[in-house]
Amino acid sequence: MLIQVCLFFYCKFLWRCLKFVMRKLTGRCELQRICYNTKPGASRTMKIETSLRDSKSKLLQTSVSVHPDAIEKTIDDIMELKKINPDINPQLGISLQACLLQIVGYRNLIADVEKLRRESYDSDNPQHEEMLLKLWKFLKPNTPLESRISKQWCEIGFQGDDPKTDFRGMGLLGLYNLQYFAERDAAAAQQVLSDSLHPKCRSYIFTYLFTHLFSKFSKAEWEKKRMDKAIGYSFAIVGINITDLAYNLLVSGALKTHFYNIAPEAPTLSHFQQTFCYLMHEFHKFWIEEDPMDIMEFNRVREKFRKRIIKQLQNPDMALCPHFAASEGLINM
Repeated sequence: MLIQVCLFFYCKFLWRCLKFVMRKLTGRCELQRICYNTKPGASRTMKIETSLRDSKSKLLQTSVSVHPDAIEKTIDDIMELKKINPDINPQLGISLQACLLQIVGYRNLIADVEKLRRESYDSDNPQHEEMLLKLWKFLKPNTPLESRISKQWCEIGFQGDDPKTDFRGMGLLGLYNLQYFAERDAAAAQQVLSDSLHPKCRSYIFTYLFTHLFSKFSKAEWEKKRMDKAIGYSFAIVGINITDLAYNLLVSGALKTHFYNIAPEAPTLSHFQQTFCYLMHEFHKFWIEEDPMDIMEFNRVREKFRKRIIKQLQNPDMALCPHFAASEGLINM
């Protein structure tokens, strides 16, 4: 233990010495070198974030948690501290500001998501009830809901006749995400719901095409082979479970790579919900590819899917769903 502590302080001392030497050789501080030598996006923002957090300056350490309205003044203070002339280095201020907007925005997004997760579903709250009824309307537009308490809720993947009991784990966050998916990506959400309810019908279409075009098996043989393992799942329950996955990826910092690459400034709740939609799409495809023996394999499949997403996010250039980006290009040039 003592050796590890000594090694830590030794490496830290060496790193500070190296930074001092680089400053003297290049005439630029570490923040300048990062902004000028690293392309915009997660690579740059994460390096800036690490540099600020590890700085011995209290100003730099606290800059990653300032209020968004204070970012411009914080940039001015940093430039003054580092003795950087903003007139000679105008682009540095722009780059630092964009990075700080992403860093501070990510922290604020965690707070917003956490607030929704901690808020319980209240059946006496008209807004909560309205959201729930809209979820049914978006997913089953041609089927009226007979009553608020109804076995019909099982048709969209809830466990019982009152969905409020299923939101206990993720609170309102689960409902917000499900409604967003059902409203903003209605066709895809309805298709995923249909597949989850009727996996054998989906398999039948595949069976028919495969049998007539490629398979050496007879139609009956291939249909039996595929339908024996055509396993569906509860759409709403899985949606709440994927909400939990997205939440943990966010809180752990794993989603920084994705958000810093797609959000030109501060990532918002909409970015998080769009990411949830992507994860629902991808998990649905992954479930079909895994072809589980039964629903009891859900945890195994989910864990394997989680590991695949985390591996993807370890790539600093990764954007899980770039088509959801708020801008064609990042502005922290």
